[in-house]
Amino acid sequence: MTTDAAAPAFDPCDPVAVAQALIRCPSVTPEDSGALGVLEAALTPLGFACHRLRFEQEGTAPVENLYARLGTEGPNFCFAGHTDVVPPGELKGWSIDPFSAEIHNGRLYGRGAVDMKGAIAAFVAASARHLRDHGAPKGSISLLITGDEEGVAINGTKKVLGWLKEKGEKLDACVVGEPTNPKALGDMIKIGRRGSMTAFLTVFGAQGHVAYPHLADNPLPRLARMLAAITAEPLDGGTAHFQPSNLELTTIDVGNPAHNVIPAQGKATLNIRFNDSHTPDTLLAWLRERFDAVGGAYELEHFVSGDSFLTPPGPLTELVAEAAQAVTGRRPEYSTTGGTSDARFIKDFCPVVEFGLVGQTMHKVDENTTLDDLTRLTDIYGAVLGGVFDRIG
Repeated sequence: MTTDAAAPAFDPCDPVAVAQALIRCPSVTPEDSGALGVLEAALTPLGFACHRLRFEQEGTAPVENLYARLGTEGPNFCFAGHTDVVPPGELKGWSIDPFSAEIHNGRLYGRGAVDMKGAIAAFVAASARHLRDHGAPKGSISLLITGDEEGVAINGTKKVLGWLKEKGEKLDACVVGEPTNPKALGDMIKIGRRGSMTAFLTVFGAQGHVAYPHLADNPLPRLARMLAAITAEPLDGGTAHFQPSNLELTTIDVGNPAHNVIPAQGKATLNIRFNDSHTPDTLLAWLRERFDAVGGAYELEHFVSGDSFLTPPGPLTELVAEAAQAVTGRRPEYSTTGGTSDARFIKDFCPVVEFGLVGQTMHKVDENTTLDDLTRLTDIYGAVLGGVFDRIG
């Protein structure tokens, strides 16, 4: 537990100042570059017990994470997010230094402004204002912050959750600050995500001369038929809360430099984004059934980035929707669109939804958010804190 964090050089009630301090830390995955220290400096004087958690495993870079909790009683409401950011890319494309956190025309620019240091700043400011205006909460407020969301996601949230379980820490509800809004703050709350599975198909044959095909076994016609069998029809038509699953071929490789040689094997890689009508096991069985129908020797390997999950509409989703509507005048759509997030790990521990800034510039050159959106997001998170302890338990 960290006890000697220096006093912050900014007002923790000011989301813009907190966001600027975070953006000025060039925390490209897996580097921390001082970002978690910024949070410790803001949270420790507020009374949060801050735990720095460093995880690593063979073949991966070590990652710094932070779990901070104010209070010891339940219910424990958690804000979750990540301070790591993607690389800025070609610097000449930026109008400013991507880690300078400059403000121009009412907008805060910098890598991570939207994804998602701005939301983390709003976490801090909302918590600081709640303590200032209302005193200690009826339960506990916690922040789970990782430095490994934009990377392989091995040494981050998943391992922090394992540490919490070992310590007997319980989360009762969670809001993840991913940039969920397509065009305007208040557009969308993510109440789940489709799963993601990548599969690697290798079809085997026997190499030979193209003029003597009877002495060889060409695997490519079988590979073509296998791929046709899995792409001929949609996987499904969608479910109550999910869009249809989709299977996309991402590469087909033979690696044959000779025009007169039948290759010994052909490979294909595919990704399936699947809704709650499937599991990885059912999808693998579906793939094998179609490949077996074509016949021949093949190998199928796979990995799963995350299962599909859903937080059904209920107390948490309604609370966040009401808070967003009260601040923005918009009733957010409940959605499960988009890619994966660390909510896929948190859903095994407590109900979780995602709500953050407008995502139009995330991962782009000149990533930015309006100062008004930062202020309003802080107000929304503050409204959630104002009602969450009466609705969860």
